[in-house]
Amino acid sequence: MAADHFQDPRLAALYDPLDPDRGDLDPYLRLAEEFGARQVLDIGCGTGVFALLLAARGIDVVGVDPAAASLDVARAKADAERVRWIHGDATALPPLRADLATMTANVAQAITDPGEWRATLKGARTALRPGGHLVFETRVPARRAWQEWNREDSYSVTDVPGFGVVESWFDLLEVEGPLVTFRGNCVFAADGSVLTADSTLRFREREEVEADLVAEGFAVVDVRDAPDRPGREFVFLARRPAT
Repeated sequence: MAADHFQDPRLAALYDPLDPDRGDLDPYLRLAEEFGARQVLDIGCGTGVFALLLAARGIDVVGVDPAAASLDVARAKADAERVRWIHGDATALPPLRADLATMTANVAQAITDPGEWRATLKGARTALRPGGHLVFETRVPARRAWQEWNREDSYSVTDVPGFGVVESWFDLLEVEGPLVTFRGNCVFAADGSVLTADSTLRFREREEVEADLVAEGFAVVDVRDAPDRPGREFVFLARRPAT
């Protein structure tokens, strides 16, 4: 399911300006090169940043996302016609033979329902050619990243073209087992209007994720550290067996 802030057109339009540093995508680009990927499925493609970076390298990209507002932003970008955009999720895709499937940033954790999560893994496996890879990241639960999701640690002021000055920050709402719910806040200086959106992420232990991958027919190749966030992220590399 798409979080509220990806469904609202105004908040979807703010996503890139409020988070302009996407250095977190560099390792995924290197993996696409390492695997010699010619076709990539970008699950939860959002506003299309990663999909368009891949397309600029001559890769055939399919971007799928359940949030129509985010896809509208993606489709309006330069060279958007180089990507096949699909409104939906990984459980209902056209026939593909992707070399690589990805879930960047919060995508894997935003799939909080266990049944939907397993269905997403199954859909990714179906979309991959035999021998193709799935790569995604999740936060290490023990690092308790949600402790920094408060106004003091997340507050910023950004001058956004078309919107003016926008104040933004996060508020932690609830921690219930592996589920963490937080609220994003945006205040527009031009008229004082306020937009909020609540999101929930699921924090899975490494062993749980590995077991889910194996159950859906993947071989776990490696579990790495995110190079830009050492000790804070698991990066899972899994492969659809060749036979």
